[in-house]
Amino acid sequence: MGRQVLASVEQAVALLRFIGETALTTGGVLTHPRRLRWRTVLRNIELGGWQALPIIGITSFLLGVVVAYQGADQLKHYGANIFVVDLVGYSMLREFAPLISAIIIAGRSGSAYAAQIGTMVVTEEVDAMRTLAIDPIELLVCPKLLALAIALPLLTVFADAAGVFGGMVMARSRLGIGFHEFADRFGREMQGPTLLLGIGKSLVFAAIIVVIGCFQGFRTRGSADSVGRQTTAAVVQSIFLVIVADALFSVAFNVLDI
Repeated sequence: MGRQVLASVEQAVALLRFIGETALTTGGVLTHPRRLRWRTVLRNIELGGWQALPIIGITSFLLGVVVAYQGADQLKHYGANIFVVDLVGYSMLREFAPLISAIIIAGRSGSAYAAQIGTMVVTEEVDAMRTLAIDPIELLVCPKLLALAIALPLLTVFADAAGVFGGMVMARSRLGIGFHEFADRFGREMQGPTLLLGIGKSLVFAAIIVVIGCFQGFRTRGSADSVGRQTTAAVVQSIFLVIVADALFSVAFNVLDI
């Protein structure tokens, strides 16, 4: 137990150090944009954003269907069918769309980040970079951080649209609410801040996924077996911290009455 506690403390200190190094390096790169490798950024946007559209779209659509279905059974008993629009809108835009997008990306891209960097550590490519005076964080972490900071908010907006469409389909079939009526109510009730809250949360989730994935990749030691362990740790920790961050956002929004 003592060894596990010491190992956990050591890992927490190392993570804080890595966050600080990443923040300083990213700040330096953003103040000197010529240092940023834009081709790598665009490639990461394609891998972490464009290729994730199908799975996020399908998942969000089905989630919208489920939310509307569960709400319809309760609302129709009280003649409050139209309020299914509010239920689907607020739940998807504020909570489900950013959360489900982040969880999918954590399992899909976070694991890829850890595996890629971990393999480079095992094959001593990272040591070669340091020998050539190339900062591994600037080369490997910053492009991923910037790419996911662009891709995940866009994926969240796409998940919003897919989830709301799923709710529209179910509201029409279960409650007789037409698409035009649903869209009209949605446009009147869902204001801009509701969408911006979800997008703002997705930026924090993107930072968590990239930092944890890259951090676990750099902690790979020894062999290919270590790559698998660190990749698993990256996925588990990323999803856990994303859910914790979402819970903290909910508490903060409640306190601030947002």
